Amino acid sequence: MSFLSALFYDKCMKATEDACLIDWRKDLLKDINGSILEIGAGTGASLELYPKTDGLHITLSEPDKNMRAQLEEKITSKKLSNVSVLPCPSESISSDDNSYDYVFASLVCCSVNDVNASLKEIKRVLKPDGKFIFLEHVAAESGSNRRKWQNRLNPFWKRLAGNCHLNRETENLIKAAGFVLEDVKRESMRKAMSLVRPTIRGIARMS
Repeated sequence: MSFLSALFYDKCMKATEDACLIDWRKDLLKDINGSILEIGAGTGASLELYPKTDGLHITLSEPDKNMRAQLEEKITSKKLSNVSVLPCPSESISSDDNSYDYVFASLVCCSVNDVNASLKEIKRVLKPDGKFIFLEHVAAESGSNRRKWQNRLNPFWKRLAGNCHLNRETENLIKAAGFVLEDVKRESMRKAMSLVRPTIRGIARMS
């Protein structure tokens, strides 16, 4: 992502964050404890939403140097001693096997280069009883007018939006990777453009 894109990302997302994403993330993260890895943490939109729990350690991975610079600046300015940053992509996480109680992905699976490799890595670094928490925009219902437009525009959108896919069937990919969905909610992402409004969010465990 370019420097300018990273610089204005938060401003571009503010309306949607205020309309729904902040509340959705906060609800997903409210009961976590122990250790959590957030992949594709971007500029740190979720940073303020983690519970202030004693013993919680947060690891944030962000491969884009421009996003990561803003993320690290926020961590430093807030003097967060329980937060560390990794520069690795989700397809190759720089952590040992069975390292985390939770892995969190928020608007990430749409744009990773290899979703299957990313999900495999998430399984690798999760503890056997660990949980995968996700919030993703996804493909619209098959056969719908919105899905047809997602399919038509996806080749162009990917080039304009940092490899973001409009029509990824992320829920099916999570299941195919061997996760069991414990809780899934499907809702429209408010204040977002029509083609990225369908979302899923929830928690999955390893089978």
